[in-house]
Amino acid sequence: MRLKNYFLASAAILSLSFMAISCTEESVTESEPDPTDLGDFAENDVVEWEAGRTVELKDHFTVPEGKTLIIKEGVQVIATGTVGMNGAPIEFTVKGNLYCQGTADKPVLFSIPENERTEANIFKGKWGGIVATETCKEMLIDHTIIEYVGGKVLEDSPAATAGIYKSGDDVYPQITTTNVSGNYVITNSILRYGVSDAIYMMGGNAIITNNIFCANGATGEEAVNVKSGCKVDVAGNLMYAPNTNGLKLSSKSQSEVRKQAEIQAYNNTIVNAGWRRDSDKGGCIYVEEFAKVHVFNNLMVNCKFKATTPLYAYPQLGGGYDRNNSTIDYNYYASGSQKVDPVYSNPELYDQGIEYSWQGYNHNYVTEEEMGDDEQEVETGWYDKEKVDVNSIVAKENDLKDPDFVNFAISSVSLTDYQLFNTDGTLKYDFHLQAGSKALVGEGNLKPYSGTDAAMQPLFLTSGITVNGKTYNSPAPVARYGAFGQE
Repeated sequence: MRLKNYFLASAAILSLSFMAISCTEESVTESEPDPTDLGDFAENDVVEWEAGRTVELKDHFTVPEGKTLIIKEGVQVIATGTVGMNGAPIEFTVKGNLYCQGTADKPVLFSIPENERTEANIFKGKWGGIVATETCKEMLIDHTIIEYVGGKVLEDSPAATAGIYKSGDDVYPQITTTNVSGNYVITNSILRYGVSDAIYMMGGNAIITNNIFCANGATGEEAVNVKSGCKVDVAGNLMYAPNTNGLKLSSKSQSEVRKQAEIQAYNNTIVNAGWRRDSDKGGCIYVEEFAKVHVFNNLMVNCKFKATTPLYAYPQLGGGYDRNNSTIDYNYYASGSQKVDPVYSNPELYDQGIEYSWQGYNHNYVTEEEMGDDEQEVETGWYDKEKVDVNSIVAKENDLKDPDFVNFAISSVSLTDYQLFNTDGTLKYDFHLQAGSKALVGEGNLKPYSGTDAAMQPLFLTSGITVNGKTYNSPAPVARYGAFGQE
């Protein structure tokens, strides 16, 4: 689907999770399935939740190993309450295969009861999200809304029992993957309102494209967080107000089994990233621990810092991206003229004293832990100025690089705002670009990437990823900045 069409379609359908979706007792007919009937995997290798039905999860749910669950368009999966004496959040565990087959008009919805879908609950972590284990071979999340996730992992939570997360320390992302051989396609979907990451990948091949991320992370975490054992294309996504970064790309825990993380991230729009993090960390893109990446043609707007590569000069200390085989360049950093909210400019929270986006983009980031004995040397260990963003467009105090969105005033919206949706579920802003925008063509000698270098091509552009017998291909890079062109 074209980005423009997807963006406009999203505005029309998102009211689903805010409008009344549950049937009254009088409207229930004998033909409607019992919402607590989840299907019989003991008798069937494939269970289908038919179009339009509501499914209630009152306990942990598991797609068993070797089995398949198909969720058709318009299905509403509602997690209600908690599990056990400890009050564990309900977890949706996938040991087999999961195919969510929503449509633009009838998306699949993973949520909580309608009366609990309030602003007060955005960061309360009301359920446990989707956890794909090491036996999950395939997963499709297409035209699906996943929201209000992030409950704390407890001792009797399935993810703790399986050793995926630690009891008491971790909270659930919307989606977790762990199988280094797994194939995952997450597309045309909305992942919003969560305490932790929207997507946390500890393994697998993935295409993450044409999604909307909103308000991911309460006190930390990112929209997309990738670790070792992964090969991922991330393209055409809107990431609005992630707590820390839109993209955290790392090859942490790399081994013979969990190979080097490889990520191509291009044509994404990242807005208001990093400001809700009450420390000097985060901003939009964060690359570390020998990850091999090509990050280009992205549009960053009102983020706290530009792309950072911590300890790139100190691989012996466990930092440093794969500098010789990576590109982080040809990006566009726009800034408004507004200050961050006063509470976030408190020097007790931000040692660096960053109050404006343009200021963060042009700052030498240093922390006391990294300062060591040689301040000047360590300053160069956070921003790789020799290689990163050499050909990028970067806002300055007197040149804010407004990209001229159709409907988003970059100097008016608060830097810590995370409200992307109106009360009826439609989008508040339109991030398409007006004619003449510098984000369409660049400025002077600084242009979006338009070359054909093999290293810059998406990992799954031609080979694709096959899920449920269908091959999905990553979109080709577009020679402009951001996810959306002209309206």
